[in-house]
Amino acid sequence: MSVQAKRRADYQPPAFLIATVDLHITLHPKQTKVISTLSVSRSGVHDEPLVLDGDNLALDSIAINGKPLSSDDYTVTDSVLTINTHLNEFVLNITNTIAPEQNKALEGLYLSGGAYCTQCEAEGFRRITYFMDRPDVLSVYTVTVVADKSIPMLLANGNPVDKGDIDTNTHFVKWHDPHPKPCYLFALVAGDFDLLTDSYTTTSGKQVALELYVDKGKKSQGVFALESLKRAMKWDEDVFGLEYDLDIYMIVAVDFFNMGAMENKGLNVFNSKFVLADQKSATDDDFFNVESVIAHEYFHNWTGNRVTCRDWFQLSLKEGLTVFRDQQFSADMTSALSNRIKHVRVMREHQFAEDASAMSHPIRPDEVIEMNNFYTVTVYDKGAEVIRMFHTLLGPEGFRRGMDEYFRRHDGQAVTCDDFIAAMQSATDLDLTQFTRWYSQSGTPVISVQHSAEAEHNGNVKHSFTLSQHTPATSDQKEKRPLYIPINIEIVDNQGNSYTDNESLIQNGMIILKDASAHFTVDAKTTDLTPVVLGNFSAPAKVENPLDLNSLLTIFKHARDPFNRWDAMQTLYDRCIKQLEESPGSAISNDIWNGIRQAIALEQTNLELLGECLVIPSFETLCQSRSNISVSALSKARNAFCDQFAQALEGELLQVFNNIERSAYRYTQEAINQRRCKNVVLAHLARLPQHEGTVIAQFDNADNMTDTLGALRSAQHCSSAVFDSLMAKFEETWNHDPLVLDKWFALHATQNRDDIFATITMLCEHPQFAMSNPNRVRSVIGSFAFYNSERFHATDGSGYKFVTDYLLKLDAVNPQVAARIVTPLTQWQGFASEHQVHMKQQLGRLLNHKGLSKDLFEKVSKSLAYDKH
Repeated sequence: MSVQAKRRADYQPPAFLIATVDLHITLHPKQTKVISTLSVSRSGVHDEPLVLDGDNLALDSIAINGKPLSSDDYTVTDSVLTINTHLNEFVLNITNTIAPEQNKALEGLYLSGGAYCTQCEAEGFRRITYFMDRPDVLSVYTVTVVADKSIPMLLANGNPVDKGDIDTNTHFVKWHDPHPKPCYLFALVAGDFDLLTDSYTTTSGKQVALELYVDKGKKSQGVFALESLKRAMKWDEDVFGLEYDLDIYMIVAVDFFNMGAMENKGLNVFNSKFVLADQKSATDDDFFNVESVIAHEYFHNWTGNRVTCRDWFQLSLKEGLTVFRDQQFSADMTSALSNRIKHVRVMREHQFAEDASAMSHPIRPDEVIEMNNFYTVTVYDKGAEVIRMFHTLLGPEGFRRGMDEYFRRHDGQAVTCDDFIAAMQSATDLDLTQFTRWYSQSGTPVISVQHSAEAEHNGNVKHSFTLSQHTPATSDQKEKRPLYIPINIEIVDNQGNSYTDNESLIQNGMIILKDASAHFTVDAKTTDLTPVVLGNFSAPAKVENPLDLNSLLTIFKHARDPFNRWDAMQTLYDRCIKQLEESPGSAISNDIWNGIRQAIALEQTNLELLGECLVIPSFETLCQSRSNISVSALSKARNAFCDQFAQALEGELLQVFNNIERSAYRYTQEAINQRRCKNVVLAHLARLPQHEGTVIAQFDNADNMTDTLGALRSAQHCSSAVFDSLMAKFEETWNHDPLVLDKWFALHATQNRDDIFATITMLCEHPQFAMSNPNRVRSVIGSFAFYNSERFHATDGSGYKFVTDYLLKLDAVNPQVAARIVTPLTQWQGFASEHQVHMKQQLGRLLNHKGLSKDLFEKVSKSLAYDKH
């Protein structure tokens, strides 16, 4: 395959600008007609032709200032329309046709599930009409949508300005968006939906109409999303002073969507899984995700829409920033602790793995083949952690001043990460020059802690601490420089007393590590001091801090930040699992069980922290503290620890389970904490055969999806007869609901059973499975590849081959989804050689496949090339 990489260093401003776009779109499944009228002006003095992007378009006609062009005036290929003109300003008219029902990639304008829908980010607009499909061309759009009256709802960006009948069978609606925007924010939706309406009055007194469109019969499941939207609008006004700027805000929920949601100006298109929720069909996590994603897309109105990206290499400018904003919102709406743990798990399970793979890249990448491949956990989640460090360094007030300045300077512009950094620099006396390396340097820094103590003649003990930083070489960068790392640090003794350093490097509980190492001393009366380093995950880094059991328990008992107490327990569990890897069949010492018993007793009334502390690190998280991984050995060690955990602590776990109050479902933080803790405990107890009845009873008596699914997940540890019986009941009850059925598919796909391939094959033949539905594919093939570790990583390579066989078919239908599911295969570097051989063999099959998409080619070719480093 011949592909051309794009490089950030090659950026050139657009040769032309397009001030206004007038689209007239007549919808038809096979022959949608798009008439585009563009006001074009040459940018600067040059004689270059006008080059427009186009993909899968049939060009019907083209004219400049009303005069049709001859074939000598332009050339057209499969991807580009080149127009030769010496005019500096002109009106360009283009008519083309597209076939939405044939668009199975779900990019551009497609027809699926009976509704027309668009997805233009990153480069989908070129599948609708010819245009300069790049984010730095900002235009004012007017859009007329024409369709048969059997399609009653015709939606686009901005405010509706006209509507009416064209004839007895056809009608139109005209929309105008007064805010210049890039084409990736264009949206169109047409279909027959149920509509929920509400309104919101902004701080300045402007009334905004709110409209939420959902599939017929789903109206009651949209109420929570609409309430979430109003909470997000109020929060953004209170925290950042940002008001909404149109007369109407619309959200449409569709079942067929590659992404979670899309922030198109005034018309957000959502994957229905992030809109629809009620207590019977949605878990607490589903409710949380609905509120979080609704907020995320709304917050984009300013951080992404009003101020957008100059080029796609600046993607974290809008995504990292907006993820941080939605994280802060969610922390305020629910719980700071549970939110922080949730986000850190994502970093440790997925982002650290990406950093260690061939797809390693900075949060502002330097090179890309297919832009869809950089919608990554690095750009989004590590990007958010970098924004969080700004917030930590500047404080809430300084961060707000920087944000205010950012909007003052750049409202209505397409800008870069450097522009954001400059706005933040204007709000602080700190020199952020070194800090900017976080944008250009890839990889996960490792912070090492060295601690020694020396008794002095006066009875004091002088403790010496050295913090060092090192970032391992990554696939894209061999040389690394020291980063500017804010490290939250707390030093405690075993009585809970806190200490500070003699050199005053620690200020307000934080030390800045900007050199290769930093050294400080602490005076105490005891030899038992414990450093709590990188508290609250104050930077996206790993920590090597060799603490013994007593020190970890000291942190759990006495650290001020509950996050650090949770983290200490995670480290303790990791150490125990390592022991069982190195000595299979050994027993965890009673000292450790007694320590955990103490921890449980300490937190009997704090069910939020207790529930989190009883979660054993996932296989994916454990991989990030290991190399040359034998999957079988690690899985067996983790399972053995979980079994011993349940046996040793059965009495304590039962007490916790029985003490949790049973009450009718409420979506409140207290009730969420209770359900979370109860279901974590149930999963442990389910490993003991005598508690199968408890699992069945919870399933039978649950009045909400959280407890129903908690019972089913626990049943994965019970006998196959119990699991299969409960799953059959679940399918019978929920066969009518696609989103709930996704959970059923995923539970089957993550079962550790010998006949898993037969099971998945049957799932793919299920009447409600379709390769064209991204949610369904992710729930089966994605769940297997990402979360069924033992079967995916089977030592004979059968799991890798099974997924590869499917990807070869999926890539022809939806390359975006295929490129995301291939990720676990591309992360072969951390595994033992017997795994690597099979993984690379399957990657080779993909690379040699004729007609492989650019999406898959980029990830597969980079992964195989990583061997050379």
